[in-house]
Amino acid sequence: MTFLALADVSAERVQIANLVAAAKFGTPAPIDDPAREQVVLDTAARRAAELGVDPALAVRVFRDQIEASKLVQRALHARWTAHPDEAPAERPDLETEVRPRLDRITEQILRHLRDTEPLRASPTCLRALVVGYRVVESARRLDHLQELALGRALLSICV
Repeated sequence: MTFLALADVSAERVQIANLVAAAKFGTPAPIDDPAREQVVLDTAARRAAELGVDPALAVRVFRDQIEASKLVQRALHARWTAHPDEAPAERPDLETEVRPRLDRITEQILRHLRDTEPLRASPTCLRALVVGYRVVESARRLDHLQELALGRALLSICV
């Protein structure tokens, strides 16, 4: 198992951060939502234990995933505030459109963590992770902001 699938699903989550930003922009919904973040972390830890993944690892990885999403959201909100003509015309619904996709990705990330356990402990982990990052970054045509966020999202993968 390589890190390609893990990097790809993390990149998908980073790209969905654009939708989260659009859903929250111009509303009272905060970018930093500690209560919601705790739900995500608790769910990841519980599901990780069920899959045989270290819950502490799952929490670290999902904390990075959340921070990557907030990095995208903050940058987009700043851009849209400075350039209102670039703001999204439509606001997706977080509950019905965005969160179900994030829940699916959470499950995929946890399964990939389980499947990459031997590689994550290997001395070649970082090299393999960078290769996965580069392939995904190119294949998904991530913009600079998304590239930065993907790097943030993958920070805790290697032991």
